[in-house]
Amino acid sequence: MPIQLSVVGGAVADEVTEAQAFDVGRLAAERGWLVITGGGGGVMAAASRGAASAHGLAVAILPTYDKTTANPYAGVVIPTGLGYARNAVVVAAGDAVIAVGGSYGTLAEIALALKLGKAVVGINSWPGFESVHQVTDAAAAVAEIAAVLEK
Repeated sequence: MPIQLSVVGGAVADEVTEAQAFDVGRLAAERGWLVITGGGGGVMAAASRGAASAHGLAVAILPTYDKTTANPYAGVVIPTGLGYARNAVVVAAGDAVIAVGGSYGTLAEIALALKLGKAVVGINSWPGFESVHQVTDAAAAVAEIAAVLEK
């Protein structure tokens, strides 16, 4: 069974943040990992697009019941109708979490991931958590997760 990586971050992101998320998705897919996101735009779309560019699979766990709200790069779309509560599903579905930038929804996902005992790496995302290692690029984030999970 492949590693499942949850990639979390804002639905609106700048070009640098989206480029980092794209690289996370691409590097994860190159390792054969499944990429899980909340299915929206910004970081979620960029990570999904990165996974697709490496012929990987991105799963979108949507807050709505409408599967057409998913970004076009998701290979699997799961409409939940859960609103923000879907954040718990996104985090629980991953073996580990990489947070790229983000706002309060990302903060909630980081907290949920830590509560569930998941490894969490942040790329320019919510500093201040002792259990979240902050890095500055996708390669370092994916390498750190690999070191934890591919033992």
